[in-house]
Amino acid sequence: MNRSLACAIGLFIFGNIGVIQATAHPLTLAECTEGGDFIHNAALARDNGITREFFVNKLVEDLVMIQSFPPHLRWFVQDASDEKLLSEAVSSVFDEPADADQHRASFISACMRQAAPVDGKKI
Repeated sequence: MNRSLACAIGLFIFGNIGVIQATAHPLTLAECTEGGDFIHNAALARDNGITREFFVNKLVEDLVMIQSFPPHLRWFVQDASDEKLLSEAVSSVFDEPADADQHRASFISACMRQAAPVDGKKI
């Protein structure tokens, strides 16, 4: 990853650390599953030759575009906490290569730790 991209991502995440804690929306099982599918597809893209730089650049562009929509109309990334979870998982796909199914399972597990309670209990 080039230095300016790393700096931009780092500044974005650093700038949103306080916001992440204050505005996190409770994730649902459906959102965790859909996010897991996205991460699975990221790993498949990696396996088919897509570079980390290309994928991360596209993700950053998409996240900026997504922010133009009201949170309730967004897919998965409704707040900074969701964005951080997804971005970290994408980084893991390229920095710690594993089978696409393993990346999906890891993401879903991490996502469910942040998931909305169902009948007073975590999913």
